[in-house]
Amino acid sequence: MKKLLLCSLVLPFLLTNVIAQSDPMYQIPTDPTVRSGKLDNGIHYYIQKNAKPENRAELRLAVKAGSTSEDDDQKGVAHFVEHMAFNGTKNFKKSELVDYLESVGTKFGPDLNAYTSFDETVYMLQARTDTLSYLKKGLLVLEDWASAITFEDEEIDKERGVVESEWRSGLGPDQRMFYKYLPVVYKDSRYAERLPIGDPETINTVTYETVRRFYKDWYRPDLMAVIVVGDIDVDLMEKEIKERFSKIPAAAKEARPMKKYKIPRHEDTRIVVLSDPEASFTRVQLTYKHDQQKTKNLLDMRRNIVHSLYNRMINSRIAELTKAAEPPLTFGSWSYGSGFGDLDEYRGFAFVAEGKAMKGLKTLLVENERVLRHGFNQSELDRAKTELMKRSESALKEKDKLQSRNLASRLVYPFLKGNPLPSIEQRHELNQKFMPDITLEDVNALAKNWITEENRSIVITAVEKEGISLPIEDEIRDLLEKVKDLDIEPYEDETSDAPLLDVELAETKIADAKQFEDVDVTELTLANGIKVVLKPTDFKNDEILMQAFSPGGHSLYSDEDYMNASTITSIINEAGLGEFNSVQLGKKLTGKKVRVSPYIGELFEGMSGNASPDDLETLFQLTYLYFTNPRKDETAKQSFISKQKSIFANLISNPQYWFYDQSSKVKYQDNPRRNWPSEEAYAKIDLERAFEIYNDRFSDASDFTFFFVGSFTMEQIKPLITKYLGSLPSTSREEEWKDLDIDLVEGKVEKNFVRGSAPKALVEVMWHGDYDAWETKEVYTYTFMIDVLKIKLREAMREEEGGVYGVGLRGNTSRFPEPRHSITMSFNSEPDNVENLLSIAMKEIEKVRTEGVEEKDMTKVRETLIQARTKAMKENRWWLSSLDNNYRQERNSFATFNLDVYQSVIQSITAAEVQAAAKQYFTQENFIQLVMKPEEKAE
Repeated sequence: MKKLLLCSLVLPFLLTNVIAQSDPMYQIPTDPTVRSGKLDNGIHYYIQKNAKPENRAELRLAVKAGSTSEDDDQKGVAHFVEHMAFNGTKNFKKSELVDYLESVGTKFGPDLNAYTSFDETVYMLQARTDTLSYLKKGLLVLEDWASAITFEDEEIDKERGVVESEWRSGLGPDQRMFYKYLPVVYKDSRYAERLPIGDPETINTVTYETVRRFYKDWYRPDLMAVIVVGDIDVDLMEKEIKERFSKIPAAAKEARPMKKYKIPRHEDTRIVVLSDPEASFTRVQLTYKHDQQKTKNLLDMRRNIVHSLYNRMINSRIAELTKAAEPPLTFGSWSYGSGFGDLDEYRGFAFVAEGKAMKGLKTLLVENERVLRHGFNQSELDRAKTELMKRSESALKEKDKLQSRNLASRLVYPFLKGNPLPSIEQRHELNQKFMPDITLEDVNALAKNWITEENRSIVITAVEKEGISLPIEDEIRDLLEKVKDLDIEPYEDETSDAPLLDVELAETKIADAKQFEDVDVTELTLANGIKVVLKPTDFKNDEILMQAFSPGGHSLYSDEDYMNASTITSIINEAGLGEFNSVQLGKKLTGKKVRVSPYIGELFEGMSGNASPDDLETLFQLTYLYFTNPRKDETAKQSFISKQKSIFANLISNPQYWFYDQSSKVKYQDNPRRNWPSEEAYAKIDLERAFEIYNDRFSDASDFTFFFVGSFTMEQIKPLITKYLGSLPSTSREEEWKDLDIDLVEGKVEKNFVRGSAPKALVEVMWHGDYDAWETKEVYTYTFMIDVLKIKLREAMREEEGGVYGVGLRGNTSRFPEPRHSITMSFNSEPDNVENLLSIAMKEIEKVRTEGVEEKDMTKVRETLIQARTKAMKENRWWLSSLDNNYRQERNSFATFNLDVYQSVIQSITAAEVQAAAKQYFTQENFIQLVMKPEEKAE
């Protein structure tokens, strides 16, 4: 009878779906701005014109082959082949590819990259389009990747160390536990034994021919697609693609068939409990596996919207639980979405406090059971619908401001996964069509399908620590049964109808106004002393960014008050605002794209925020409330402390975090304001005193400077400024930050540490000292010098030596509290190779100091800096950061905000000036070298 009933319920849906596959009325519309096709040899292509960033195009080569296609002697070869694409092709010998691209301003990493996954490999390249030859050269790179990687023996051998270094970068407790539970959760699956990073033993011994075999088998036209999105002529691009890629021979009839690997289903619940002495956190994962649901028609699109609504509502409930004084979860989430292979997965995930794994698991299970029994409330559904429609409307407003990078990524998946390709307008129309008719019954029905006893797995990972016991499998199975019998109440939706701001504010006067026409920036000074800097832009249609600062920060308070001063804004963010706790505030702001957050740093306090133009007044209201009516909430304080304790309790169990902690102690001589906070430090937080400090920092707004950048008009924003900022309290006190004399340790310091079991060494080297080069050209010469050495270190340590996957080099200059600079180099390596790599790095630095810089490297850095700035100046975030920094550092000049001026400065920097900078800043006078090797390498 049950089977008959099930058939009577399911059959109509199945019939509707079958009809929908062929009925044009149910077909998903396709973005008309995307031109797609298929060449005779099988290569697919997708082309789309997009203006942002201008004079740029994003190129992609997508290959339907990843680690699951590897033979038993090829574990890691899919990823290895991806690496080899940058080490020599028919038209770009050895390092010529990277050399050429950098010479035209393409930066290795942000603009030139690739990734390998289980079932796919994707190459990414940004090409300039201001000159046709640049664009054609970019297409030539894709053409070579698709059919003409050379795989020279010498280059293969050099790259073995680089790939092993990338593998080594991930070594640690989380990886060790992942390798143990993956074969259980996905038992008898290809996905449990073919991780894309591969097996280092295979990588170090694999034959040249075995690497080439993978490329020959799987890099073929029927498994590849070319994607081009950007500031292009679509007709010309289609012609270029056809001419270039049609020359690649079609796959032979006897070509290996591409196999799709399934993941076996299971009736039982698979349980894995693991611990590691170096783990930092306790994690709980609960997964329900389901057959993958493809999106083929409009009914499927509607189904996906229902899934999104469910995900949003369950996660809102989980987020509420983290607000308790003793939260059962530090962080948690539920989501239904694509999994490995042929799976969809309904997955719960939580970070929990030490020893609270069962409590966290019970919480996930109970919230599932609550939805299963009682469903969601109509008010929850209404809010979720409002939020999704707001996101849809925002996307529609930004449709002509989207980055080509994002659009190119979207176009990869119709080829790789068979995803539909509606435009933003079409997707918004579908949301408008389907959203009103989606009912609670539609959403609540999902729980019955998703929450099952078969195909279920539970994974708990934690620190291995004396006195901390972990649950055993029988206890977990017992809990699974007990939850079914618990008395679980329906969810109560806590809301407030009170107005966000219930005071009448009068507008104040603008005391002074300045216009900087060359950068289209306006500076207003209000009668209460507040300075407001405005930069209206058209870079985005639905974005306004805000930043504010005032001198002082927690430098004005004693070490005993440091924790009170440095944590209070986080506690207030946890508490809510005014009459609204954080849960009520979130619900009150439903349907609004707005965020405001206060901060107290060491030298400055301030605000940051963003809003859509429609919600700009709400941003001002929230800002006003954070100044005048912050919420004091003991529960929020306890919740914040509980979560912070759970994060920091075992953080330094992980050798990597331990090294960062020890590094800070050495560099800053164990200053408590530079160390990670202890449990005892959190216990001393006094809410009353902390609020006194907060109110002190924000009781006088007269020395605040506000910045607004984005899609607004002066007519729109001025009344809001004079009303809300003009009404902020002002006592006109004169105040400045305090120099705490927390300086980097002086002299030459070399210290070695021993920690950890993974065969990985961590290295950090720092040069530091005084800095008085604040003239424009000197500032950019310092940056130029750092970028030159980034290239030289990468070439020597990665490309020539094959000893590192990456080497970091970053420079920092600060005007306050004292003019100082620091340069930090960091990398990880095989423990026995540390001294060799350090020697190579120092030789490269010394070469620049004594022999100077080659012109080819000067050209690379000039082009990458200019091209990066050209793109950045079309972004609101760059303008906000640059304006804030300009005023905060008291530079009083907008000269290099002009692209022509910036370009002139960069072009004027000479090799001799870069060499002189290297001589000045890379000295042994103040030098710190820190090395951590694993325990077995203690000698």
